[in-house]
Formats: sequence, C-alpha cells, structure tokens
Amino acid sequence: MTAAAPISGGVSNVSFAFRGNDPVREAIHTVFLYHAIQAGMSMGIVNAGMLGVYDELEPELKKKVEDVVLNRHPGASDALVEFAQTVKEGGKSHAHVPDLSWRQQPVEKRLEHALIKGMTDFVAADTEEIRAQLEAAGKPPLSVIEGPLMRGMNAVGDLFGAGKMFLPQVVKSARVMKQAVAHLIPYIEAEKLRTGAASKGKIVIATVKGDVHDIGKNIVGVVLGCNGYEVVDLGVMVSCEKILNAAREHGAEAIGLSGLITPSLEEMRHVAAEMQRQGFDVPLLIGGATTSRAHTAIKIAPHYEGSVVYVADASRAVGVVTRLLSTEQQTAYRQELANEYAALREEHASRKGATLVSLEEARANAFVWDNGFSPIAPRKCGLREIHFDLAELARVIDWTPFFQSWELAGRYPAILDNEIVGEQARELFADAKAMLEKIVQENWLAAKGVVALLPAARAGDDLVFYTDETRSKEQGRWHGLRQQHKQPAGRQNLALADFVASKESGIPDWAGIFAVTAGLGIEAKVAAFEAAHDDYNAILLKTLADRLAEAAAEWLHREVRRNYWGYAADETLDTAELIAEKYIGIRPAPGYPACPDHTAKREIFRLLDAEKRIGMTLTESCAMTPAASVAGFYLAHPEARYFAISKIGRDQLEDWAERTGMSVAEAEHWLAPVL
Repeated sequence: MTAAAPISGGVSNVSFAFRGNDPVREAIHTVFLYHAIQAGMSMGIVNAGMLGVYDELEPELKKKVEDVVLNRHPGASDALVEFAQTVKEGGKSHAHVPDLSWRQQPVEKRLEHALIKGMTDFVAADTEEIRAQLEAAGKPPLSVIEGPLMRGMNAVGDLFGAGKMFLPQVVKSARVMKQAVAHLIPYIEAEKLRTGAASKGKIVIATVKGDVHDIGKNIVGVVLGCNGYEVVDLGVMVSCEKILNAAREHGAEAIGLSGLITPSLEEMRHVAAEMQRQGFDVPLLIGGATTSRAHTAIKIAPHYEGSVVYVADASRAVGVVTRLLSTEQQTAYRQELANEYAALREEHASRKGATLVSLEEARANAFVWDNGFSPIAPRKCGLREIHFDLAELARVIDWTPFFQSWELAGRYPAILDNEIVGEQARELFADAKAMLEKIVQENWLAAKGVVALLPAARAGDDLVFYTDETRSKEQGRWHGLRQQHKQPAGRQNLALADFVASKESGIPDWAGIFAVTAGLGIEAKVAAFEAAHDDYNAILLKTLADRLAEAAAEWLHREVRRNYWGYAADETLDTAELIAEKYIGIRPAPGYPACPDHTAKREIFRLLDAEKRIGMTLTESCAMTPAASVAGFYLAHPEARYFAISKIGRDQLEDWAERTGMSVAEAEHWLAPVL
C-alpha cells in the first residue's frame, strides 16, 4: 500500500469467536496489532481497554494465538479453543477479587503500574520506599521525580498519544503523580535541594477576563503536567495585565488562553494585540468551547507576529506544545502554522458567504402570527424562588454532554457498550454515579432557581415585559436580533420576539424568564479535592454540577409548562423525551445561536433580582457565577422553535445599538461573532 492509501481494519472483529473470554480476546488483539503494524497497517478500530503489552503476554497463550493469527499449522484453531478454556477458568473468573500480583514487582515497576492504572492505594508507601533506596545511593529526593515518576508519566503520555489510554485515565494518573510529589516535597525542602522537577517547558494558562469556565483548561493543564511540562494555572477571570506579568515572572515558554462565552473571543484578541505591543515572542495557545481554528486564524493571529495556534482539545495539547517548543521541530512547525493560517484567511476573504438582505426586508419576512391561536394565561403571574431537590434533578440528567466533556464520544446510553470507549465510559459513569449519590445524600451542593411569568408583547424585534395585565407600564425589555440572511421561498427571517403577540394585535400574551444554579457551595469541595492533589474528583464534581444545572433548567421548564403556567398541563413526557425536547415551547438562552447577545442576561438578572435571591452574579463579560448556572426565557407559542442568527448587516448593528443605548463600537464588541 502507498502512503496515500493506508491500511485500516476493525481489529476487534478477529476475536469475536471468543466473546466472553476477555484475556484471550486481549491477547488476539495485541498479537494481531503487533504483526499487522509491522506489515504496514496504519489504522485500527479496537477497544483500547482490551489491549495488552506484547512482551508481557503469558508465553503459552501468546504462542497459541500467534499460531492462529499467522496460520502456522492446521490444528492451531482447535488448540487455541481448547487452551482458551483454561485461560477463562483461571484468568478473569475471579475479577471481583483485587489482583495484587503487581505488588511483587520491583518498586519502580510498581510506581509505573500505579500511574498507568490510576491507583493511589500504595503510592505514598512506594514513593517512600524508592526515596529511601535512592537516598542510600546518595541521590536527592528530587531524583524520584526526575527518574521513576517521570518515566512512569512518560509511559502514560505514550499510551495516551497512541490512543491506548483515554482522558479520564490520564487525569487519574495525574492524581497518583501529585500525591507522590506531595509526599516528597517535605524532603526536598528539608534538604534545601532544587525546588522543582526538571520540566520540558513552563506554560502559563488562564481563563480570560470576564469568563469563569475552567473545566477544559483544567484538563489541559493536567495532561500537560502529566507529560513533563510545568503549568502555572492563573485561574478564571484573569486580566490581560495579570496574564502577561505572570508570563514574564515565570519565564513562560508559552501562554494558553481559554474561554467559553463569546465575549472571551474579543478578550483573546486583545491579549494577542498586547503581546505584540509589549514585544512577546512566545507561542499563544487558544482553546475553549467558542473558539475555532478559523476564528483563531482570522480574528486573533493577525494581531500577533508570534505563533498563534488553536488547540481543539486536551488530547492534542501535548503534541502541539511539544512541536512548538522542540528545538528540532519548532521552526518548521511554526512556519507550517503560519502558512496554514494565512491560507485560511485567504480562503475566508475569497468566500462569498451568506447573502444578507436589508433589515427592512428581513422584518417584512417575519414569522406570521396565527390569529387562530389563543395564548393561555399563566395560572399565576409574578416571581417565585425554587429550592431544588437534588435527587429529583439527578433523575433528569442528560448524560451525553457529560461524556463529551471528558472527550469520550458517543450518545448515552449506547456509549456504555461502545466497542472503543465503552469500558472507560462505564468506569467513568460508575465514578460519576457514586459521587452523585454523595452529592445528594451529603448535600455537597445547593441548587436554587428563580422564575417569573410576566405579561409581555412583541415590539418590533424586541420583547417587552409589563408590570401588570393592563400592559401600560413597561418593566423590562429584551432587545432581540433577527435573522438577516436571505431565506428560501416559504421560510421566514425569524426573531425570537416573533413568537409573542404584538400589543397592536390586541391579543394578550405572556413570556417567562428564569435563572438556575447548581453550583452553590462547590468552591469548598473543589478546594478540598485540590488540596488532596485529586484533580480527577475536582473535575468530576464540576462536570456533575454542570449537568445538575442543566437538569434544573429542564425540571423547572417542565414545572412551568405543566403547573406554573399550565399551558401543557396534561404533558406526560419521560426523561428521554424531555431531553429530546418533545414538548411545546422553547427556553432560549443568551449566548446561543438564536440569541447571540450575552448582555440580555443583565435584564434577566435585574428583573429576577437573581443575585439577592439565589446568589447568582454576572461578570463584566456577562458570564454567570457560579459557573454551573443557566438563564434564559420561556416562550410558549406551539410553533416557537430554535434557529441560528449567523450574520447580521451594518444596518441591524446600528439599529440594535440605538435601541440598546450603546455606542456602535460597544455594540460591535458584544456582537462581534455575528458581524
């Protein structure tokens, strides 16, 4: 085969005859890959949890498997089938009993095993044993880090890079490493030796000013730390000045910026421009949910002459940083990045893009209100606070995004049986369920919400909230945006306000606003895990808090539909149907495609008095704290649906700026992603 036509195959297929006998299946996969790769195989599909190490296979099992895989003699298959019975009986039939045979290995091998398996039970004892051995040989405590521990973490890094370990396992490995290092620190300080492990490079990372989301950044920091890089994590809501000062103070060889909300994109652009102005030349790494390769190339890279690179996820961080800082590779890689991003900018400039119509034309093609529909009045208008039952929320969690946050691809529950990531997904799910039980039983978190159902009316592209049913006194206004790209025949240019009756129609209508959080009290528990050098459980708690916040939004919306508002009083949807949004009405949230304006949260928080009532606040960039929070609107029209506002024209920008009372420059800042 040529390089243009690599060899690929489903490795697991070769072992299906031995389903139920994992030791034999693992041996078949391991032997097959060992020989197939040497013969030119360049890609394989296999459950990475069902792979062994070729040199460590039991000799008799390896011989019989190779006889079959290499077709050495006619009786090879029968011999393996017969031998497999003994492996099954003596192999994993007692899997529930902990296998401690690895404890018989030399201490360095025991540490490597613990790092790869993420086992902390013996880490302090093993670290002390090897420290004492090295001390007797005249070596300082730091040599434990530089030697056995780093060799173990290099093995973890190699397995992760080869796709033989997954992100949750790597985070568990980091927990072992941190606990081992914590044991050594007093010895290092007492002997006044060097104060830090030899590192491949020092990297300063931060979530930018105005943004509080850090799960992805934490994971990247852990993965880089596992691979020998010294990471200085400045936390969340970090100003440009603090980031650049820290980079100088620590002699950073790279700076990493993270952000979740769209205003963070502008802040990253600002940091890049300041790095250029202040004469920096270190690489700038860009990551986070709202970032992209194209945005990095088009909006950020032109402001900084140094290398700017988009890091899609934690699994790519090590490769990117290694190439950026490698003496042998950095020049070629940085030039490759510069050429790639220049090509992206050129492609973007030549692209015609969506055809926009004038704002006037878009408004003329608005959603046509169905006069045959009569809105249902809420059973009780006004505001109410909610104290959620965590056990209730746990029952309506959407687990698919949970696995995505750990970079395990697949939909729940099918992911639990996935051929590639199923084993790791099941292990992670078990850990999550165990922690979720503690969260509920021990009240680790508090979940609260506040909701208001109010008389409302459409006013152009805006949604107006009134103080009472006379609709004579305005108490709040949501300044909306309208789709402005040219639509095919029969489709409207939508604005969310279209789904509420106008005041001029004479039809009384209502809308709702809400804010919920499941992150109250999380800081103390996360700090306790971090103090115990347990990144795995700290990140696990944050991801579960996010899921509980989304579950709170789902649960509350159901209560609004069935009880508080009551427009769908007879709704009987199960959890799967709720997650699939089979209900009537929508709950659009600021920052999402139908409402890209984050400043809409300010009006929600003001009308709900969210800070005073439930302890939720907004940063200057309109990120919500606690981070595990959701806020948005309720619209009840049966034809209400989600849509995307991709781009808007200058006419709508200026019109929106005038309606909001902002300057055009300020409006450009907030709406930059859709300009």
